[in-house]
Amino acid sequence: MKNILIALDYDPTAQKVAEQGYALAKSMGAKVTLLHIITDAHYYSTAGVNPIMGFTDYANVVPLLIENTENLEAETLKFLDRTKSHLADSNIKTIVKRGNFADSILETAQETGADILVMGSHSRRWLENILMGSVTEKVLKNSEIPLFIVPIRQK
Repeated sequence: MKNILIALDYDPTAQKVAEQGYALAKSMGAKVTLLHIITDAHYYSTAGVNPIMGFTDYANVVPLLIENTENLEAETLKFLDRTKSHLADSNIKTIVKRGNFADSILETAQETGADILVMGSHSRRWLENILMGSVTEKVLKNSEIPLFIVPIRQK
C-alpha cells in the first residue's frame, strides 16, 4: 500500500477522518492525497454546516454564502490546504472535483492509483445508523480497492 486517498466532506468530523487516514498512511510509508467533492452548492451554506474541520484556530470562519459559489472551488482548496497544514506534511496532494459524491470518489481512486480509500461514515438517519452512510455504502459496494471506514457518530 503506497498510495492512500482520503475523501473529506465539510463536516467538522472530517478532522478525525483526516487524522486517522494520515496515521494509517504514515504507518505504511504511503503517500497521501486529500479529496473533496463539490456537488450541491446549497450544502455549503445551510445552517449547521461550517466549511472547517473543527480546528480551534479556524473557529470563527463564516460559512460560505450561496452568492459566493463561484469561489467554491478556491474555498475548497483552502479547506484542503488547512487540512494539509494541520497534518504538517507538505507532500500531501489535494484534489477538488465536482460531481456525484460516490462516483467521483471511485473515479478519483482509480485515476490516482489509490491502494486504499479512507472515508467517514456518518449516522444521520435511523437506517444509516444500522448500516452506514449512503455514500459510503455505494463506494463500498462498487470499490475495487480496500476501504478504511472511520465511524463518525453525530451527538
